[in-house]
Amino acid sequence: IKLTNLLSPLLPKWRLALGTGVRPFHVSTALSAKAKVAMSRFEPSSAINYGKMHENIITVRRRLNRPLTLSEKIVYGHLDDPAGQEIDRGRTYLRLRPDRVAMQDATAQMAMLQFISSGLPKVAVPSTIHCDHLIEAQIGGAQDLQRAKVINQEVYNFLASAGAKYGVGFWKPGSGIIHQIILENYAYPGVMLIGTDSHTPNGGGLGGICIGVGGADAVDVMAGIPWELKCPKVIGVRLTGTLSGWTSPKDVILKVAGILTVKGGTGAIVEYHGPGVDSISCTGMATICNMGAEIGATTSVFPYNHRMKTYLDKTGRGEIGSLADHFKDDLVPDEGCEYDQVIEINLSELKPHINGPFTPDLAHPVSDIGAIAKKSGWPLEVKVGLIGSCTNSSYEDMGRAASLAKQALDKGLKCKAQFTVTPGSEQIRATIERDGYAKILSEVGGIVLANACGPCIGQWDRKDVKKGEKNTIVTSFNRNFTARNDANPATHAFVTSPEIVTALALAGTLDFNPETDYLTAPNGEKFKLEPPSGDELPSRDFDPGQDTYQHPPAESSSVKVDVNPSSNRLQLLEPFDKWHGKDLEDMKVLIKVKGKCTTDHISAAGPWLKFRGHLDNISNNLLIGAVNIENDAVNKVKNQLTGEYNGVPDVARHYKANGVNWVVVGDENYGEGSSREHAALEPRHLGGRAIIVKSFARIHETNLKKQGLLPLTFADPNDYDKICPDDKISITGLSSFAPGKPLTAVIKHSDGSQQSISLNHTFNETQIQWFKAGSALNRMKELQ
Repeated sequence: IKLTNLLSPLLPKWRLALGTGVRPFHVSTALSAKAKVAMSRFEPSSAINYGKMHENIITVRRRLNRPLTLSEKIVYGHLDDPAGQEIDRGRTYLRLRPDRVAMQDATAQMAMLQFISSGLPKVAVPSTIHCDHLIEAQIGGAQDLQRAKVINQEVYNFLASAGAKYGVGFWKPGSGIIHQIILENYAYPGVMLIGTDSHTPNGGGLGGICIGVGGADAVDVMAGIPWELKCPKVIGVRLTGTLSGWTSPKDVILKVAGILTVKGGTGAIVEYHGPGVDSISCTGMATICNMGAEIGATTSVFPYNHRMKTYLDKTGRGEIGSLADHFKDDLVPDEGCEYDQVIEINLSELKPHINGPFTPDLAHPVSDIGAIAKKSGWPLEVKVGLIGSCTNSSYEDMGRAASLAKQALDKGLKCKAQFTVTPGSEQIRATIERDGYAKILSEVGGIVLANACGPCIGQWDRKDVKKGEKNTIVTSFNRNFTARNDANPATHAFVTSPEIVTALALAGTLDFNPETDYLTAPNGEKFKLEPPSGDELPSRDFDPGQDTYQHPPAESSSVKVDVNPSSNRLQLLEPFDKWHGKDLEDMKVLIKVKGKCTTDHISAAGPWLKFRGHLDNISNNLLIGAVNIENDAVNKVKNQLTGEYNGVPDVARHYKANGVNWVVVGDENYGEGSSREHAALEPRHLGGRAIIVKSFARIHETNLKKQGLLPLTFADPNDYDKICPDDKISITGLSSFAPGKPLTAVIKHSDGSQQSISLNHTFNETQIQWFKAGSALNRMKELQ
């Protein structure tokens, strides 16, 4: 690894070689076997260029003539045209040049299929694929991983060969969760990284602007096309005081979620700052940024500090820390910068929180949850406690949980609830095994699962309760939407820190407050748990564990990517049809959705993950979780051609077969949750033309535009009530479709009457061309 010009931060060209899978190590002739395994994953092939970012920041600051927030420095530092780009927070679209792309295996299938369709020979920026979503938690880590490799062999082979063909690094199943791998290897202060998973903001814990996107956005970046993002507003969260006792970094974001709600961060970057920042570890900052996805934020970020440098050193990237030190002024906010909104949190006064059930923004202090649960009729018995996931699976998280488990074991006590442990990466798994944490957590009753997402995303073969049985689980995950974890709509899932999960699993009841309440040992002795403790990082180096990385070959012309035409899991894509040049007339209402409609409701995960590479097959889950306002039923809508009630995808297919276009009508924050672009691909594939709602979640709105659909919002939200399920809707004004100019919906009721309402949109000129071409991918081909 070579650093050049490390004498002056004013020199324009600053480069540090980083490969598609690089992790810098000092070369030694006496490397240990494990060090050699670790090094085999990485080859230098790209560069960190702080100098270019520095030049862009100077240009933009001179133009705007004001101090900049950290978010603005990194975002504007990656502008394609810093001298000419119009910049207005919350209004203009920015054209950006991200440094890197990361894809998890479920989303990578469609992203790579789209990239293959583009006809381009290689990716233009360093990119990686991470196999973490397709491993179902069933028995335990080793067995579940082996089973997944057999079941998903076709998909893994496709991703590995596609990565080799097009220059994309491939992290094999068992390597770990994408966001933990990124933190350990690819994130660094000032990076701009996009990932095809909504929790990509995890990298903000290492000072990067890391943004969750759909696969079509990833294709743009991999193709070397400037990537568009609406200029984000900036919400400042000023932290004072110090974390201590039972309070953890997770409590910061649980508190923020309670303040901002699931849509309060939409269109904004959440930027943490203030003297309290230094009391939080780097992985703790990542936890906070990770769950920022639950408030709809574009991303979240922390300023560069000594905790980040320590983490870089410990993960073999000390050279990056040295370089970041020289450019530190570009990696922290300017003094006097202004935020669009400021939230103040005193960490010394913050109490442990637990959020839920059914939504991640329903925040409660742990001390109050028992009384609230009793009053609300929520089950008090904790059936399962689950720690880990991309949000909370660091060495520090595992150590603090193990410190509580050790106290219980010393008293002869084991967990009353079932208890599962998910390491975030192979490196974390190997290190906690070496240092004894895994043994302690197993002895207290824990089952160590595979290094994968597992129950967090519904990949959980749960057997202890029947579907429909009311029960409570507590997790250190990030999401707790209805049926998210186990496909049981009666499961009351609560999100909290790994420490509180462990304490509640030991107690077996939701109304246990570890700060004040006592546990009972088998001999009848009453004892209180001491506050958790754990090292921020291992005293020895991390153990890299098994080698799980495949670097793409330099020469790949002979590599073949095979997709079996008869496969039920993989399907090459056919281009969507172009706009016919006229208004969209007399479209049916496929479903008028009542209440919350996340991407899980639009395109369910769990058992459907296996079809993520086969658009037609996965379209059979279209909107099967959404509530039909007509009858309060799920997956039961009236076919307006036959008069019969059928499943939503069945009716959509019938309309498509008969040449009938259709629309979906929805409520507030439609499409919140995962970055799942299948929630946009499926309605387009089955004949949808427009999605008309009160408001959209950011990623889903962009995904719909990318696939040639019209995401539209009621100019008057009350107009939602004017639409009946048996109406016909025409969208007029498309011949003069233009940015900022509303469209009109003509609603034709079954009694012959009509109403016209105004519909807003956020399309810019480029996005309008996507619509006219039929999709962003079609438009890309037109421009080649």
